[in-house]
Order: sequence, then structure tokens, then C-alpha cells
Amino acid sequence: MPHLRAHEVKQLLHNKYVVVLGDSIQRAVYKDLVLLLQKDCLLSSSQLKSKGELSFEHDVLLEGGRWGRMHNGTHYREVRQFCSGRHLVRFYFLTRAYSPYVEDILQQLRWGEYAPDLVIMNSCLWDLSRYGRNFLRSYREDLERLFRRLDQVLPASCLLVWNTTMPVAQVVSGGFVLPDAPACPSRLREDVMEANFYSSAEAVRRGFDVLDLHFHFRHAGQHRLSDGVHWDERAHRYLSQLLLAHVADAWGVVLPAHNPVGRWIRDVPAEGQPDQAERRQRRDLRRYEQHEPPVSRSSSSPRYHRHSPHRSSSHPRNLLSRREDPMPSSPSSQQQPFHRDSPRRRCGYARATNSTDREQRPGPIRRVSTHHQNRESPPYPSRHHSETHRSHRRHSHRRT
Repeated sequence: MPHLRAHEVKQLLHNKYVVVLGDSIQRAVYKDLVLLLQKDCLLSSSQLKSKGELSFEHDVLLEGGRWGRMHNGTHYREVRQFCSGRHLVRFYFLTRAYSPYVEDILQQLRWGEYAPDLVIMNSCLWDLSRYGRNFLRSYREDLERLFRRLDQVLPASCLLVWNTTMPVAQVVSGGFVLPDAPACPSRLREDVMEANFYSSAEAVRRGFDVLDLHFHFRHAGQHRLSDGVHWDERAHRYLSQLLLAHVADAWGVVLPAHNPVGRWIRDVPAEGQPDQAERRQRRDLRRYEQHEPPVSRSSSSPRYHRHSPHRSSSHPRNLLSRREDPMPSSPSSQQQPFHRDSPRRRCGYARATNSTDREQRPGPIRRVSTHHQNRESPPYPSRHHSETHRSHRRHSHRRT
């Protein structure tokens, strides 16, 4: 799997309205995406830990956060938005998979000025920790309501990606944990895996996409923070690349075949760190690249569940333009990437290509799918209130 640079992410999400819903981990997903739409660097530790700030990398806080009282209750609200000339990204903080507040958000997505093109969502840790002893039963019921309403509300052209919950440590702490809860091992790890099973099954049953982050990060515990729940900046950049690769595949966009994502995440400097390797010669960089272990041609692409039916045919012609030299190494590049645990895991995360493939992939993005051909003049598609919403959107992919 190749990594995408900022200029390529801008092309992929050109004229797209992206909505991210979820907890603090999904907020970091939103922040890394906003950062990657502007420049090639990682989030800083302070940016990852901050919440409710009035502005982050030229975005705005629309609701909640520091406009109100900061707290760790289930009624905490935070709505953020990043808007540039041709990109619109919005984030909603959630503490439950389905609630009256989630229903309000769905109505905004349905009747708002712009129709969402991509919705990224997860809700689990708060659901399992704050809503009574029968949390798994109530969580399953909430999931059924949520995906039924998403099926009814979202236009058929919208791609929804459900992120499974990432692995947690044996001992955890965080805003979702009750203040008087003991800091000792619990069943949360097992509950998360069970909840991921239910959420993935329900999403696939409704014809939505699932990105299994629990699978991808199951051997990446060294990138988990001390609270046992949150992840560092390199993990989130890896997550972003997985997500973008999934979206590109669903939209029928062929990605450039350069720079494996795992090595790049190890090499890219974080925000504010000096990039001393810019002075290295290309000869040293080539020698460094030759030390990378080979990847089998038969390796699989990142683990996906099913895609939406509007993805392109088996011969997509959408291309990302321009291939640039790899991001120079940083002094912190000595730590191992996620796929170095074993050759098998490496094959699961990367896909090999040769120089011939690279030479055959110039040109700009040209989308095969026709799900937005009628949206031309405004940067984002205006919603017509007379537009009908399909309550049964993916008949050919639905399980009976």
C-alpha cells in the first residue's frame, strides 16, 4: 500500500464533503486528515491531546468544546469544521452510537446545504463504559437503529466507512472511564472485540463499508499511549493512509505505486521537529531504500470488508498525478514500522509494484464512477429538499 502526500490527498478529496463522527480517537482521525490536506507532517503530541480548542490548523470550533463548559460527561459536545476552497471536513463528537443527538446530526446530514460524500464513523468505548451493565445488549440495539437510520438518511452516492475500534491495553484510563472506576485489568479488551464483531456484521448487512482497524493495529502496541487507549502521531498517520487507500479503492481511484506507507510513517518528521535529512544526498536515500526487505507480489491489499456497489469496475482508469521523491528521513526514524513484526504482517500491509507500474501511472484524477457527475458548479453539492432518499440502497449486496 503506497502512502499519499498532501497534494495527492487534496486531489482524492477534491470537491468532497467528509464527515467524521466518533470519540476522541476519531477526533484525531479528523485532525490528521485536516493536517494532511494542508502539509506533509505529523500531528504533534499537544495537538493529539488537545480537545475543544477554538481552532486547529485553520479549522473552527462550531459548537461545544471551549465555547461551553469542558467536562468528561456523556453530554459533552464538540463540532469542528475545516473548509478550504475545495475541501469541507466536519467532525462531531459522540458518546453513544445512537441517541437523540445522533438523530439530530443525521437530520443535519439529510437536510443540510451540502450532501456528504464520505462519512467515517465509530462509537464503542463510551457505549461499553457508561451505559449500564447490559451495555452489550443496548449497544447491539443502538447499532441496529443507527445503521437502519443511516440507510434511510444518507444518499446512495455517499460512502460510509465504519471503523472498528482499535485494540486497548489491559489497564486503561481516559475520559470515557467513570471517575470512580478502579485502574485494574478488566474485560474491556474482550468486550471491544465482541462489539467489533457485532458492529461489523450489522454494517455489512446494511451494505456499508468496514475498515478493520483492530486487525491492522493488533501488533502495534508500541504506538499506543500510556493511557492504554489513545495512539501516537505515527499510528494515526498510518490509520489515515489505510482509510484513504480504502476510500480510493471504493471510488475506483488508482493510487500511485511509490513509497510504501509503513516505511514513510517511520521516516516522516513530526510537526515542529527539524528535518535534518533534507541535506542527505540521493545516493544515501537509495542505499537506505535497498535495505527494505522485498514484498511478495502475492501479498494482499489492506484488509477490507465489502465495498459499496458504486465502486468502479475491475479496470479503473482514475490516476493520481505526479510522483515525487520519498519524504526524507528524520532523526526519529530508528523505531520500527508496524509491519516489521513478521514477514507475514508485512505482506498484509503493503503491495509490491515495480518501476514499470510506476511509469504507466501519470495524469490527474479522473473518476470512473458516476455518483457525482451532476455536481459541477458549486464547490460542494447543494441539497435539494425534494431529493428522495433511498431507504434500501444496496439491494445486490444485502444479506438475507
